[in-house]
Amino acid sequence: MQSSHAAAKVSARFDDPNLVGYGGLEPVVRLAERCGLPALASEHVRLPVSKDGTGAFPAAKLMSLVGGMVAGADSIDDMDRLRHGALPRLFAGVRAPSTLGSFLRSFTHGHVKQLHAVARRFLPELAAHTGLLSGAESVAHVDIDDTIRRTYGYAKQGAGYGYSKVKGLNALLGIVSTPLSAPVIAATRLRKGPTNSARGAAAFVAETIRTARASGATGLLLVRADSAFYGADVIGACRALDARFSVTVRMNASIKAAIAGIDEAAWKAVKYPKAVWDDEGQCWISDAEIAEATYTAFTSKPKNQQVTARLIVRRVKRLNPGAIPEGQGTLFDTWRYHGAFTNSPLSLAAAERDHRRHAVVEQVIADVKNGPFAHAPSGHFQANAAWLALAALAHNLTRAAGTLASAFHAKATTGTIRDHLINVPARLARSARRLTLHLPQRWPWRDDFTQLFDLAHAPPPAVDKP
Repeated sequence: MQSSHAAAKVSARFDDPNLVGYGGLEPVVRLAERCGLPALASEHVRLPVSKDGTGAFPAAKLMSLVGGMVAGADSIDDMDRLRHGALPRLFAGVRAPSTLGSFLRSFTHGHVKQLHAVARRFLPELAAHTGLLSGAESVAHVDIDDTIRRTYGYAKQGAGYGYSKVKGLNALLGIVSTPLSAPVIAATRLRKGPTNSARGAAAFVAETIRTARASGATGLLLVRADSAFYGADVIGACRALDARFSVTVRMNASIKAAIAGIDEAAWKAVKYPKAVWDDEGQCWISDAEIAEATYTAFTSKPKNQQVTARLIVRRVKRLNPGAIPEGQGTLFDTWRYHGAFTNSPLSLAAAERDHRRHAVVEQVIADVKNGPFAHAPSGHFQANAAWLALAALAHNLTRAAGTLASAFHAKATTGTIRDHLINVPARLARSARRLTLHLPQRWPWRDDFTQLFDLAHAPPPAVDKP
């Protein structure tokens, strides 16, 4: 590729009032309206209206924030991208960044909880209108994990040093997925940076499970988590809501004794087609051995909190065979052990493989951090908590749009969906009281965009009256 004209014969002017930088935002906003997001915001988000009107029209402000995030905004100032060219004619009620910043800073803890209520009701609507969680009626997974959003300076309320030794805010995420669909975010919590991972986890797990059930996960539901969430309260919350669990255990004396009691003949060799990352050894492994035993956890707790289930163990040799000189062997093998406590109905090999798929939550965290949650944009803690909840709404809405577009975009990252389907340049034309978006010729994802557009604008299905 090279320039077709001399530099002196090329110029640029920002003077066309009919151009739109995000042509794909129109069907996505239409999908949000069809699933009732503005109505949910008006019903559940109730902020006090001050003299400057900060708390007024929460639905319009919420839709502006979510729309900006879908288009790629990761800060409050970025919301100004919604006011260029013909976008004010394509969308009504777009608010200025300063207005949206004041709106977020007016949130209290109670108002953030109202936003969580909107998110809990919006995900089932998205699932009902799209194939967002296809197959959930048979098998679904809930994955729980937290992450640190790094912050800088001294102006962030709640920022501190957590388990990763990084200064920031702690974001707790509840993810729902199925074997046939990409993961979506069912619940969020923003916490202070030094917060212990397991703080409030039982109630959070219960909320995520209820949202997953409301979204169509009526069959087998398995909750997966790492060792930070290994506790009687978390597993009790799963059992109380008829959900299975698969949680990584901590290698305490009781677990070590249970592993030592496994007969040597019970270990089965497994070979991974794709290498698996071993946290303790900080290396990739391609083969290991697995076994299981019956184990009673939390024996120091009251009898009704003790749980007897399966302890699934994977072991890997500590020494790298490639480092052993040729012709020599080890005197005896030593092992690294990785255990999971579960009541999964799957076979040993399938349950161990299923537990390792908990890593899908890391993909979601990376996806969100590569999008709206690239920053915690405000100095106010509750404003950032609201921002995280809105980022989850935008993530799920973008995923739903991808599901309508094509099988490829149904599992693509939200960044890919933005590049292919949302950040599409368009020219807005009006004729006979109709708006037409003129899009680029030979756009590589034209058919996918057209399918999304047509489905988002299709008339709602008829409802049979009794």
